[in-house]
Amino acid sequence: MADASSSDITGEKQTFKIRKLEITDKRNGYMELLSQLTVTVSVTDDEFDKRFKEITSYGDDHLICVIEEESSGKIAATGSVMIEKKFLRNCGKVGHVEDVVVDTEFRGKRLGKRVVEFLTDHCRAMGCYKVILDCGVEKKEFYEKCGLVYKGIQMSKYF
Repeated sequence: MADASSSDITGEKQTFKIRKLEITDKRNGYMELLSQLTVTVSVTDDEFDKRFKEITSYGDDHLICVIEEESSGKIAATGSVMIEKKFLRNCGKVGHVEDVVVDTEFRGKRLGKRVVEFLTDHCRAMGCYKVILDCGVEKKEFYEKCGLVYKGIQMSKYF
């Protein structure tokens, strides 16, 4: 996958690699990273492995990417996309981006933008006619910098 370098505030060189989630990433801080996005509960290794295998069984229709800080192996950022197959638009496809988060330790290095670009590039390659996501008002400016445009309102019902 893609590599990039950036300097941290101490001037030390950091190298990041963007790639698909691997089953071993739970031990590299993946679940802890997700807890910076929303409330998470403890997931056992068996639960993680079962869900990972389920998600990967969908092939390219459900992709989770991570950005790994190579020297430590720590997961610095993540995001996911699900491809919805529709009857509209000549049986078109829509990419739904979810769960974009950058570890507080690595913010300010444009990793979030790289995650969104990776996911939207995947959607384009899969033949999607659009990519959509839901976000809070406080994230609107960030996603506009990633090339997305405001298109309305989100509604939800939690169970």
